[in-house]
Amino acid sequence: MQTYRNTVDGNLAEPASRYEIFNPANGQSLGYAPESDEQEVDRAVHAALLAQKTWAKRSDGERRDITLKIAQILEDNSGYLAELLTREQGKPLSGPGSRFEMQACVGWTQVPASLELPPETVYEDDERKDTLHRVPLGVVAAVAPWNWPLMIAIWQIIPAIRMGNTVVLKPSEYTPIATLEMVRLISEALPPGVLNTVTGDGNIGSKLTHHPDISKIMFTGSEATGRHIVKASASNLAPITLELGGNDAAIVLPGTDIKRIANDLFWGAFLNMGQTCACIKRLYVQEDDYEAVMSELSAIASQMKIGDGMDESVLIGPLQNKMQFEKVRNLVSDARSAGCDVREFGEVPEQGYFLPITLVGNIMDGQRLVDEEQFGPALPIIRYRELDDAFESANRLDAGLGASLWTDRPEETIELATRLEAGTVWVNQHGAIHPMVPFGGNKASGYGVEFGIDGLKAVTQSRVISIKK
Repeated sequence: MQTYRNTVDGNLAEPASRYEIFNPANGQSLGYAPESDEQEVDRAVHAALLAQKTWAKRSDGERRDITLKIAQILEDNSGYLAELLTREQGKPLSGPGSRFEMQACVGWTQVPASLELPPETVYEDDERKDTLHRVPLGVVAAVAPWNWPLMIAIWQIIPAIRMGNTVVLKPSEYTPIATLEMVRLISEALPPGVLNTVTGDGNIGSKLTHHPDISKIMFTGSEATGRHIVKASASNLAPITLELGGNDAAIVLPGTDIKRIANDLFWGAFLNMGQTCACIKRLYVQEDDYEAVMSELSAIASQMKIGDGMDESVLIGPLQNKMQFEKVRNLVSDARSAGCDVREFGEVPEQGYFLPITLVGNIMDGQRLVDEEQFGPALPIIRYRELDDAFESANRLDAGLGASLWTDRPEETIELATRLEAGTVWVNQHGAIHPMVPFGGNKASGYGVEFGIDGLKAVTQSRVISIKK
């Protein structure tokens, strides 16, 4: 059985120890992942620190060209990585699954390569000229999650190295293998030390984020871990970009044509089996439209095949790990015990972390499935009478990553959209991110943004050069 390895200073490191990774669809072993120790964290950070000065001296054009080479490597190896991702993470190859994730990896590499942050004249008169330059921060500690492990790792890696930083990446301990293979492949285009990995649980993540030579922390994951990272940053004063997930609300405005929006509503909620930070976790529907929404979503759900994502006909796979499987199952059980209308769809395989597609009606604010981010294929559908009540409900929780409005009159929704307390408010879509559009959370869903020009700025620091004429 293969043992995968970390990339440290351009070489594949011999693991201090290892642990086994299993396919969430069938329990089969995928091989062994390395488990780093404190010494390997030190070696990785030291390698990144030594490489950073030289990497930063490369011209902007050189770093752009190398980034484009990385995009080509991702494209050339997308089939291999997609299959490995499906076996490890569980998402299907087809539909909005592993091949889709690999397409996103390519796109989110090409776009930062195309962007520039040239010096900006911020003030000039007869006596002086002041220009603002964007320079690298140094070594970036990137901590990636298990739900979109390759795509989100690329979101962290590519802007950082594009702007002259070096990176030490820690993938989730649940999904390290595909990420380690991706880093091994793209490191062929990079000088040694520019991109390094360490692996393990939260203790290794903590050693990385506390490290005194870290100059920036990028983290996507839970709010609880995010709070620990904020405390860790006090030891090195590293600025942080935090994306801490959300309990996204969607509001269907009264009188909307439900049949027209039903398919987009469904995938807005059940993309990646609901294991997506910015997907619909709470659906608010005017009481007169409630039955139509339940009927249309039920019709779509009943057509979905649940199973091993290596089957090309499957669009709904397993949950990634036992912890998440048990959490979602318990939340649905709690709703059922409370007398909610629990409707389950799909024939679920006996083996693996599979759950049926679940719609839960007759549920209210305050119940666990509404108030706790489920991160799985169970959608609470909540009636409202007055639109103001729906906005109050949508904003009542601390989460504020995304939200959406659904309507037949999208041109009339700008004022309504500003009432939703979220980093992004979509209209007639949900989770529709784009590599040119800044993305980040409000409230307890984190701070800082990724993507586009603002995302590049987030991995740099400003330097003003003021010249007396």
